[in-house]
Amino acid sequence: MTSMEDIKKMNDKELAAFVEDKRGVVREARFGVANRNVQEVRVAKTEIARALTELTARNKAALAETTNNA
Repeated sequence: MTSMEDIKKMNDKELAAFVEDKRGVVREARFGVANRNVQEVRVAKTEIARALTELTARNKAALAETTNNA
């Protein structure tokens, strides 16, 4: 599992690619023919949520900074 510290070190493009990759894991588990690994899906969903939380925090901070400077 990717830690929150590792996620915070990623830039925005890396985070977006990370989220897309993990969404692919979830999609493959849901619609693929292979065995369903419940733990893998759970970890992927958790990592997606962490990455999206970090992206949202960054966007809010950037928006607050621009409104304070204006």
